[in-house]
Amino acid sequence: MLSVPTLWTAFVVNFLALGLIWAYVARSYPKFEAAPFWTGSAFAGAGGAAVAMLRFDVDSLLPLVLGGTVMIFAACLATMGIKRFYDQPVSWRGTALITGLSCAVLTFFVIGYDSIQMRIMFYSIGQSVPMALALKPLLSRRDGRVNHGARLAGVVCALIIAIYAIRAGGTLLHVGGNYSITHANPVQSVLVLILMFLSMSVNFGFLLMAIDRLRNEVADLALLDDLTGVGNRRYLLQRLSEECAKSDRSREPFALLVVDLDGFKAINDTHGHAAGDACLQHFTLMAQTRLRPGDMLARTGGDEFCVVLPASTLREGAMIARRILDVCRLDAEACVGADIPISLSIGVAQWTREIGAFPDRLMAAADHALYAAKRDGKNRCAIYDPAPPLVPVLPAMPQPALRKHA
Repeated sequence: MLSVPTLWTAFVVNFLALGLIWAYVARSYPKFEAAPFWTGSAFAGAGGAAVAMLRFDVDSLLPLVLGGTVMIFAACLATMGIKRFYDQPVSWRGTALITGLSCAVLTFFVIGYDSIQMRIMFYSIGQSVPMALALKPLLSRRDGRVNHGARLAGVVCALIIAIYAIRAGGTLLHVGGNYSITHANPVQSVLVLILMFLSMSVNFGFLLMAIDRLRNEVADLALLDDLTGVGNRRYLLQRLSEECAKSDRSREPFALLVVDLDGFKAINDTHGHAAGDACLQHFTLMAQTRLRPGDMLARTGGDEFCVVLPASTLREGAMIARRILDVCRLDAEACVGADIPISLSIGVAQWTREIGAFPDRLMAAADHALYAAKRDGKNRCAIYDPAPPLVPVLPAMPQPALRKHA
């Protein structure tokens, strides 16, 4: 049977290692807000176990109370990290309440009424409550997909709660004899060893969650324009392919706007590229205020943008184009001093059966309308009007003949 000091020493060493790993992650990825909480949780867990081990050197139960309180605080920090991972608000008040109550109860069952059974039961409750609060976000689907690291962490948290319940119940029912910090029966030793293994497994689940999040962020960056933060050309083509395939199946149209800033080269030449970049960013913000939920703005290069309008007709596309033009015109009229007015031309096209699943055909149609807007004086929008079909049209028959054929 493993000795209690050996179990606690292994716990301290393992959680110190985890704390160092999380500290590296937190420093390398400062925007990953869950990492500092998981770093604190690992170090707090190691610190709590180290404090509890002082019971072997002093004739007092105070190290057990302090160590157990710190380890409950570590569980609360882990739950706070899970909430930040899912962009949920964290409550230091709730953490203080759980930790403070646990400390008070453990202290009472040391000073007021010495009972190891009650200390183990309430320590188990203090550890289980924050883990129970973490189960729902860990086991829920996000955006229709399963995060396998979160699923692992959720399942392990549920197992830890079950082990704490078994351990507390066994202590109350004296299964296998009494248990203390210095003397453990075989059943309790096995349960503590399992708890240590599961605690490590939870952190591995957190690491998988972090890897999945960082991988998704890298994938998103590959589809976003660095300057404006909207989709880039790759993302646009991907989205257009999806919309064309969807419309090809359902026959439901959608619209595309192709936008080009008028005289943008002159802005760069006169005011510098920094001013040109500022104009692109300003236009992006203005255009997004006139789009609907589900519409997608993308920068395809230079001063060229596209807007994908799902489930929209040509008329609706023209309405959105005019709204974008209007906000830019109003902004230009309000320019004073060194402000640079922004003018733009927009081409509008709608998906048709002839376009099918080929997004380049739709882009060509919108480009054709854009050139017409440029040719007609700029700072306006034009609608793509496909050429009439190349089918010979028979001359109208004289009215008497029509009546004859009727």
